[in-house]
Amino acid sequence: MNDHPGLLRIARDERGVARLGLDRPGRHNALSAALIESLHAALDELAGDGAVRVVVLTGEGESFCAGADIEEMRRAADAAPGDNERDAARLAALLHRLDTLPKPTLARVQGNAFGGAVGLVAACDIAIASELAVFALSEVRLGVAPAMISPYVLRAIGPRQARRYFLTGERFPAAAAERIGLVHQSVPASRLDAAVSEAVAELLLGAPGAQAECKQLVRHVAGHAHAPDATLAAWIARLRAAPEGREGLSAFLAKRPPSWRKD
Repeated sequence: MNDHPGLLRIARDERGVARLGLDRPGRHNALSAALIESLHAALDELAGDGAVRVVVLTGEGESFCAGADIEEMRRAADAAPGDNERDAARLAALLHRLDTLPKPTLARVQGNAFGGAVGLVAACDIAIASELAVFALSEVRLGVAPAMISPYVLRAIGPRQARRYFLTGERFPAAAAERIGLVHQSVPASRLDAAVSEAVAELLLGAPGAQAECKQLVRHVAGHAHAPDATLAAWIARLRAAPEGREGLSAFLAKRPPSWRKD
C-alpha cells in the first residue's frame, strides 16, 4: 500500500498497526472528493489484509480535519440534484466503511476537528484527543445540517447533546468532547502519542477475529436493546467452538499466551 501524495500518508509497522494520516495540511486536511475516495480505498484494502491488526486515523500538520472542502461543497450546490446527492453520498459511504471495518480503529485527534471530521471521530471505535484540539459541528453556520454524520455523532453523544451542538455550531474543547462521549480521553499534547500507544497495546492483546465479532455484536445489540435476543446464545456458542475461541480458552488454562499475541 502506497501513500497518496497530497491526500493520504500511510504507514505500517511489524505489529500490524496501520497509520492513515490525512495529508492536506495546507487546507487543514479538508475532505475533498479525492481525499474521501483515497481514504475509502485504503480502508477497503486494510479490511481484507489479515496482517493488519489496528488502524489509527490522524491528520498531518496542525489540524486533524477541517471537515468538508467548502469550495467543492459550493460547486456541488450548483450541480444537478442527482450529482449533488452522489457527492454527499461519498462521505456517507466512507463513514460506513470506517464504522464497519473488521479491525479496531482509533482516532488520534492532534488538532481541530470540525464538521465532517467529527463524524470520522465518532465512527472510530476509540478516540483520543490532545487537550489542545477544538471540535465543532459547524454546519448550521454555513446554512446546512450535519446529515451524513448524524447517525455516528448521535450514537456517540446522544440526542440531548446533539441538540445543543447541532443547533449552535459552537466550538468546544477536548475536555467537553470527553465529557459528552465524543472522545474517550483528552490528554496533554505531550502525552498524545503515549496514550495512543497504550491503547494500541491493549488492542493487540485481543484476538483479531473476536474483535471483529465484538464490533458486529455491539451493532446488533444496540438495535435490540429492549428485548431478549435468542441469537446471542447461538453467537457465543459459535465463537466458543471456533478456532480462536478454542485457542484462547486452551491458552488460559495452560497459562500461556494465545497464538495471536506477539510478546
